[in-house]
Amino acid sequence: MPKDDDQSYHYNVMRRAIEAVDRLGPQATLDNIAREVGMSPAHFQRLFSQWAGVSPKRYQQYLTLGHAKTLLANRFTTLETAHATGLSGGGRLHDLFLRWEAMSPGDFARAGAGLTIYWGWFESPFGPALVMGTDKGICGIAFSAETTEAEAMEDMRARWPRAEFVEDPMRLRPWALAAFGVKADGPVPLYLIGAPFQIKVWEALLQIPSGHVTTYSEIAEAIDHPKAMRAVGTAVGRNPISYLIPCHRALRKSGGLGGYHWGLPVKRAILAWEAARLEA
Repeated sequence: MPKDDDQSYHYNVMRRAIEAVDRLGPQATLDNIAREVGMSPAHFQRLFSQWAGVSPKRYQQYLTLGHAKTLLANRFTTLETAHATGLSGGGRLHDLFLRWEAMSPGDFARAGAGLTIYWGWFESPFGPALVMGTDKGICGIAFSAETTEAEAMEDMRARWPRAEFVEDPMRLRPWALAAFGVKADGPVPLYLIGAPFQIKVWEALLQIPSGHVTTYSEIAEAIDHPKAMRAVGTAVGRNPISYLIPCHRALRKSGGLGGYHWGLPVKRAILAWEAARLEA
């Protein structure tokens, strides 16, 4: 497992590798990708094997633009049967034990008034991550690899404009380390702050196992709003707890990746990372 202070460096290499795979197409050999990212093939292979758990040659297939269709064909999850098939134990995925509770609708309507939200920046496998939390658990994770730290902070603060925000990374550090797989001393608590419809969508996302995907239409069916796919897509996009509430696992029925609030390269990297680790 990479050290927490190495993870953003690994993601920066990953991001350049994704760009190289897209640009080189069939010519994306180990030697060519290593040259593109300015490394020797041996160093590149060691880094990727450490980060992804598989060799770069194996990993390359997970980075291709067509991989979403492969995921839909082979790892599609029908949310209504996820529990029955054992794909999602205890309401959550294989690789991380979470517990969560949701803010009441009345509290949400107050836009964070009376709520203290602590925040701090941490390294993650997918670049710098802004982690926010209350006394009850993590309420926000944002990634800044495709934007700026200032923009990520502004985006998150705007979700709860009347809350008090306090910088306190040490308070959040145990949860952040556990969230990104560095060190887990116990379950990671989540505190879902959203409108009732959004929370229903986010709870559905929590049923999608790591390494698997579903579609926006499946989520709409699972929450008993089969015609509300547009509203479901909006709620998925407004998920404040990226990665832990796995909005990256929601794809278009056509096999397209759909959108991702923190940038499609981040979504592709997360999906590839999870798929590789499932098969490693």
